[in-house]
Amino acid sequence: MWQSLVEYFWLCIAAFAAGGINALAGGGTLLTFPTLIGALSQLNSEAVAAVLANGTSTVALVPASLGSAWGFRRETQDRRPLMIWLLPPSLIGGAIGAWLVVQYEGAFRNLVPWLILTAAVLFSVQPLVSRWLARRRINNLENPGPGITANSIAGMVTLQFLIAIYGGYFGAGIGILMLSGLGMMGLTNMHQMNGVKSVLGTAINAVAAVLFIATNKVYWPFALAMMATSLIGGFVAAHYSRQIKSQYVRYFVCCVGFSLAVWYFLKTYD
Repeated sequence: MWQSLVEYFWLCIAAFAAGGINALAGGGTLLTFPTLIGALSQLNSEAVAAVLANGTSTVALVPASLGSAWGFRRETQDRRPLMIWLLPPSLIGGAIGAWLVVQYEGAFRNLVPWLILTAAVLFSVQPLVSRWLARRRINNLENPGPGITANSIAGMVTLQFLIAIYGGYFGAGIGILMLSGLGMMGLTNMHQMNGVKSVLGTAINAVAAVLFIATNKVYWPFALAMMATSLIGGFVAAHYSRQIKSQYVRYFVCCVGFSLAVWYFLKTYD
């Protein structure tokens, strides 16, 4: 019983921190996923534990994603026609990504180090992407172009489909990928971009969560406890966001991500 309480304690701490980190900078999955693997590996084989950890982490963080999307509801009102185009590839791609996890459990376990490394790299380059988006916004104000065109929508639909597959498969880092795509598409209002990103990310995670639930890839005792604490973490971080610098949060997430990548490379390929 004592061991079980300790597991729940660390899982709730990870979910609380993940909810806060997602509200400030993104990357919460890099905390919940490995913590869940550690807890679930005591109950299942490593391959099964990895898939269960992925499904449980996805379900646990969906409420926080919904809260974020709701918070940006005003910013996304003017971009609803665009989201009508981008929601179908988000849902379809997210379902495909989750299906691949369920169908090829062994392959997912072997890809865990690469997925964590990919997420850590994405979060490392996030400041560079943010500066590029800022320069692009200033340039568009000085030299306004044609705006969103049919070709840019077609390109973003294709890109969003690929991002959604990755999002349904693992998910960490999809926010920066979507912001980059929306910036290349021609959007310049950062609040609107964050709103669109939140809605699409919620759609990807929600459809993946439904598939994980339907195929029994969620360990509910852990998921329910983590849902509550992730919501609290997101609320606390949003409340104190002015006192917490997101760059420090990003540094922490990147350090954790690269450290975990090294650990899982050594563990998987030793």
